Amino acid sequence: MAEAAWRQRGPLLELDPLSGSRSQPRAGLVEFIGGSYLAATPQISYRRLLESLAARGWQVRAWSYVPGFDHQSQANEAWRAFRQARDPAAAPGDGPVLRLGHSLGCKLHLLAPDNGRNCSGLVALSFNNFSAERSVPLLSEFAQQFGFRTEFSPSPTETLSQVSRSYRQPRNLLVRFRSDGLDQSRRLLGVLQERPDDATSLLELPGDHLTPASAGLRKQLLGDWADDPSRQRQIDRLSEAISGWSQPQER
Repeated sequence: MAEAAWRQRGPLLELDPLSGSRSQPRAGLVEFIGGSYLAATPQISYRRLLESLAARGWQVRAWSYVPGFDHQSQANEAWRAFRQARDPAAAPGDGPVLRLGHSLGCKLHLLAPDNGRNCSGLVALSFNNFSAERSVPLLSEFAQQFGFRTEFSPSPTETLSQVSRSYRQPRNLLVRFRSDGLDQSRRLLGVLQERPDDATSLLELPGDHLTPASAGLRKQLLGDWADDPSRQRQIDRLSEAISGWSQPQER
């Protein structure tokens, strides 16, 4: 299999399906948003997961950003970047368009201005919707001292309310890792399943909040002997689950 060749396209990092991939024809398109500060360099922070998907025939586009307090604005920005990068001549046979998020990235996909309509489904890994004070250590203390804004927009409560009221994508796969103390997937699941015609499901896998974020740097720098094979197995299991869920007609 050829090595992955990432390329920059504005705020997006792109990766074509790897030659010799196990899925022919192309599986579809993944639009990925990472979590917190890992998302500034998704081609590094999430290298193993995204390249594992490319090995299964997916074209990958990952949005690079630094989190701020205005999550709605960032959700709009990500959505515009993905929309502008899509091929207007693409045919339905080119495969599904799958939105994939990790942690905060799940929230940004849920807040997309098209309310989830222009995709085939969302895979939300380790959904996190904590308040700013919970997410940013010492924020409350500094906020009181310097008098700056202390909450995300929309807030955690407003986010779930907006999802309940406006989000229209019925197909969602929420992935929760069993040792993840930051995960709030069950709360999101309850909100989504209250909607008419909802088809959301929850998948639990071994791992923790950082399981999707694996760069494989030890292997790159020191060779196969320095790698942890269990980490790659976790990533492969996750990418297989994503690919299998995305095309249920083949299951």
